[in-house]
Amino acid sequence: MNVLWKLSTPLWRHISTSSSRLKKCERLFKVHSSVAEALAGQQPVVALESTIITHGMPYPRNLSTAKEVEAMVRAEGVTPATVAVLEGMVHVGLSEDELDFLACSKTALKVSRRDLPYVISKGLSGGTTVSGTMIAAHRAGIPVFVTGGIGGVHRDGENSLDVSADLSELGRTPIAVVSAGVKSILDIGRTLEFLETQGVCVATYGETKSFPAFFSRESGFTAPYNVLNAEEAADLIVGMLSLGLQSGLLLAVPIPVKHAAVGQQIEGAIQIAVAEARQKGITGKYVTPFILQRVSELTEGQSLQANIALIHNNAKVGSQIARALSERLQKTEYRAQGGSQIHEEKNQGSQSRTVVIGGVNVDFIAKGTKKKFLYGQTNPGSVFQSFGGVGRNVADCLSRLGHKPLFISAIGTDSHSDAVLNYCKHMDTRAVRRLQGLRTATYCAVITESGELNLGLGDMDIHSQIKEQYVSQYEEHLSSASLLVLDGNIPVSTIDYVCSLAKKHSIPVWYEPTDADKACKPFVSESWKALTYTSPNLAELCTMNQTLLLPTPKVLPSSLEDVLGSAAALSRPLLEHLCCVMVTLGALGVLVCGEHDSGTVNLQPQKHNRKGRLCAMYYPALMVRSEETVNVSGAGDSLVMSLSVCLCLSLAGGVMAGILQEQDTDTCVHMGLLAARLSLFSPHPIAPCLTADIIRPDRAHAWPWPKPTCIWMES
Repeated sequence: MNVLWKLSTPLWRHISTSSSRLKKCERLFKVHSSVAEALAGQQPVVALESTIITHGMPYPRNLSTAKEVEAMVRAEGVTPATVAVLEGMVHVGLSEDELDFLACSKTALKVSRRDLPYVISKGLSGGTTVSGTMIAAHRAGIPVFVTGGIGGVHRDGENSLDVSADLSELGRTPIAVVSAGVKSILDIGRTLEFLETQGVCVATYGETKSFPAFFSRESGFTAPYNVLNAEEAADLIVGMLSLGLQSGLLLAVPIPVKHAAVGQQIEGAIQIAVAEARQKGITGKYVTPFILQRVSELTEGQSLQANIALIHNNAKVGSQIARALSERLQKTEYRAQGGSQIHEEKNQGSQSRTVVIGGVNVDFIAKGTKKKFLYGQTNPGSVFQSFGGVGRNVADCLSRLGHKPLFISAIGTDSHSDAVLNYCKHMDTRAVRRLQGLRTATYCAVITESGELNLGLGDMDIHSQIKEQYVSQYEEHLSSASLLVLDGNIPVSTIDYVCSLAKKHSIPVWYEPTDADKACKPFVSESWKALTYTSPNLAELCTMNQTLLLPTPKVLPSSLEDVLGSAAALSRPLLEHLCCVMVTLGALGVLVCGEHDSGTVNLQPQKHNRKGRLCAMYYPALMVRSEETVNVSGAGDSLVMSLSVCLCLSLAGGVMAGILQEQDTDTCVHMGLLAARLSLFSPHPIAPCLTADIIRPDRAHAWPWPKPTCIWMES
């Protein structure tokens, strides 16, 4: 199964995600679902080239080798992503059928940087070279790429100027390329000189700096650096990425000793093959396939076996490096600064952190392909799995925005729980409790072709296990938190406990009511007076007032004027104790209610009694065309194609991040709106490409933000 590429963004890259660019990329790139999930969960991925399949080996050995290499990568706990162009579409990750097609193809082209525009425009297929694969891997956010050997300066290249595009690509694409050095049919000395000119960091893998020559462990040349193991290699890659140099890194791995003994024989055969190629006038991209085939014949297949052995070895080493790199990136936060990327080790104990307490769901979204459902029979459609839950989504959003909260929750010990934890590796899930014999919460939504919710089913019983007794184990974290976020799915007793603790230690609390039935939970006792923020829609706000035995409208208003008046009036009683009530108004926008300060609402918790007048600031929705959207479930519970569709969790997370950064109110709301907008372009509730830079209104976007309208409240 393939999913359209949604610009899965690694931690160290800031990329523009405007709708036009997203839509252009979707027409050109596809990322296999296994690769997309690994990238979204910040799990290790290794890119693999495909010219070895189309031009490097005969069928069926090419196919079996490709499958063996992918299996070796998986055995190391890493996801393989073989890159190829199929019918004019760049694929990052291939299915078995696609591998078979590529291996059997008689017309597949060899696709480098220069060939990509033509191959795509003509709808052709081909195997990507080192250069072509680097481009696709970088665009998809894969930092490690494994190949056999790279191209270089051809012999007599000082006269012919025959220099592989692999070298210039290494000079302008920040990818770590793991190879067996430079192919021995090339001028290795001049190749290393060219790489130096291109600013490419070159290091050997192992105890010596002796640069390998593909089939031979030694070429007679030395590399400027060497790394001893995968951990040192990962540190080197982190250094490259952190500096933002926009140039690549070559890690040269010598062929295993037991396969290097035939090196002299192969070198002799190479000299013969090179001479034959010159005599026959073979040039350009046809040289390498000819020589490799001729060398295989002259060595009676020994070169092919050595070739396969070094590819297997590179795959193993590259996967270990990718895994070590993934571990380091999860321990490191990257922040953009002046066009470069500076990394900072996380010091979790040095500052207070946000704590999120709430549910985890495995969501299944079933979307019909016809306008109406026919009940009592199977309807055509598509089913997509994602990972949600109110608490999980908020924690996910904050994690991607640089405020990695402690997430307290409960899951089962089933296959769903393993999938959830794998996906959430970028989050702090050490407080997620795994309960024997219970099912991880699941939710299934059936939506129509136009995006209207037809039916929703939830198995949420496990949320009741997020009990006070378990949560209290983290009392030290709760007592020193910068913000506590409560999901309406957790038990009332847990809410009461956390609110009591927050009141004692003067810690702000954000209550996300989840739905109209659960909105009442803090209001059945005095706990609501300890809340600082809440983010209800109008129906949930009515429930809160009803629980406090306050009057509410019998019918919810529909016109903008009546909606704003009603929302402001219903928020007013809550502001006796809360700092802010953010009422989400679906397609109409969002209403931020609280104490007036300098022309807006003050969102920062106040340690003194309120002095200013109360007001509500109305922010209209930014409209988004339906054809631009992928996901509506993550952006709210109304499926109208509008940005501020019920305060979505990415919107809430964006506003929370702004508050934690002590941004002004307009910036906080704009950050939330931009985070929500991004989720509309992703099939996931929280867009995997979400970063703090992307939602900085002053930097990443130039929206014509409408001025909010101020509505004064009665004293």
